Amino acid sequence: SLLCSVLQMELEALRSIYEGDLCFRELSPVSFQYRIGESGDPKAFLIEVSWPETYPQTAPVISMDAFFNNTISSAIKKSILDKLMVEVEANLGTAMTYTLFEYAKDNKELLMENQPVNTVTSVSNSITIGTPDVPASKKKDKKEHLSKTQKRKLADKTDNKGELPRGWNWVDVIK
Repeated sequence: SLLCSVLQMELEALRSIYEGDLCFRELSPVSFQYRIGESGDPKAFLIEVSWPETYPQTAPVISMDAFFNNTISSAIKKSILDKLMVEVEANLGTAMTYTLFEYAKDNKELLMENQPVNTVTSVSNSITIGTPDVPASKKKDKKEHLSKTQKRKLADKTDNKGELPRGWNWVDVIK
């Protein structure tokens, strides 16, 4: 049927886009999980998107019931889902799973800004091997609008020249 081929195309697109992306999990050919944030990040969260038979004409089912999210308050889950539903409304009728995951990635700080963080993790001195090559076409350079407190936080993280301390973005490769 026509619908199946639409879903099939989106499925194949997702598989190729997120190939090798450890944050992405295909639970079934119509159900996907994406982890927003690094696994050690106290503000990381997991969204699950499932396609009903009438998708993309109707909204996908978005869930944050994964055990991974059990430290996130229900109010924050609700606010994240509400914001994702706004994106869904704007994209009805189109393949939107990628759009939803990318929206959540781009807006992670905003989505989780009210989540209290009680774990303090120090930057581990790990060795980064290579840099993940992100094709330029996929990256949309958006100027981030920072609030005063965010700017202050950023200023605290950097030294007076606005340089981040060496190793601030090292990825913990040894898992």
